[in-house]
Amino acid sequence: MPPPPDAPVSAMRRLLPEPAGPVDPVEAYADLPVAAGRPGVRLNMVASIDGAIAVDGRSGGLGGGADRRVYLALRALTDVVLVAAGTARAEGYGPATVAEHLAPGRAARGQAPVPRIAVVTRSLSLDWDTRLFTGARADARPIVVTCASAPAQGLRDAERAGAEVLVAGDAEVDLPAALVALGERGARSVLAEGGPRLNAALAAAGVIDEICMTVSPRLVGGDAGRSLNGPEPRPGGTPMRLWAVYEEEGFLFMRHRTVA
Repeated sequence: MPPPPDAPVSAMRRLLPEPAGPVDPVEAYADLPVAAGRPGVRLNMVASIDGAIAVDGRSGGLGGGADRRVYLALRALTDVVLVAAGTARAEGYGPATVAEHLAPGRAARGQAPVPRIAVVTRSLSLDWDTRLFTGARADARPIVVTCASAPAQGLRDAERAGAEVLVAGDAEVDLPAALVALGERGARSVLAEGGPRLNAALAAAGVIDEICMTVSPRLVGGDAGRSLNGPEPRPGGTPMRLWAVYEEEGFLFMRHRTVA
C-alpha cells in the first residue's frame, strides 16, 4: 500500500541483518516482540556517542528529524506508553497523539486511535492540572500505576483528575503484575520510555523484551546519567542479541532482543 501523500519522506536505511533502503520506520519496527501472559515490552532510549541520555536535563536535546520519525513510529505501533512520574514531569508529557499519516495504520491493526499513557508512581506526587490529565481523550484516559501503600489522598486526586488507577504490589509497584493488568485491559504492546530507574526496575524484573537504542551523533560530556540506573538484573548483566540496525542523518538505531 503506498504511503499517504502527507507522510514524511524517510531516508532510513537498514544495515543489519541485510542492507536495504530506503526503509519506512513503521515497517522497520512492525515486528513487535511477543511475551507469554503479558504484553510485549519495548524500551526506547536515546543516548549520545559518549553515553549521555540528556542535554540540560532533557532527552530532547539529543534528537533530530530521523529520531523523531522513529519515535512517532514506535508510538504509533504501541498500545500503552509506560513512563516514570519523574520523566513525565521533566519532559512535560501530555496526552499521546498519533501523526495523521500513521492513523490509518492503527485502525488497520485494530488498535485504539491513540495509545494510553501509563505513569508509574509510588508517591502519587503528580500535578493533576497538567495537560497529561486535563487534555486526555475520553477513550484514552491516562493510567496511574501505583501500589497499595500509596497515599489515600493521592488516589482520590488521581480519580478526580480522570485517571484510571491501577494498583499493583504492596509497598512497591509490582511491574510484572502491572503488565499483566495492562494486558487484561487490552494492551498487546507496551513502549517504556524511562527514566533510568524505571528502566532498571523493568530489567531487574525480567520484563524487557526489546531495547530500541538510538545513538545520537553528538558528544555531550559532563555528568549526564545512563540509560539504566539501578541494580544489575542478574550477575554479569542480561545477555541480549542484536536484532537489527538502521541509520539515518547520522543517527544509529539499534534493536536488541532478550535471549530466550
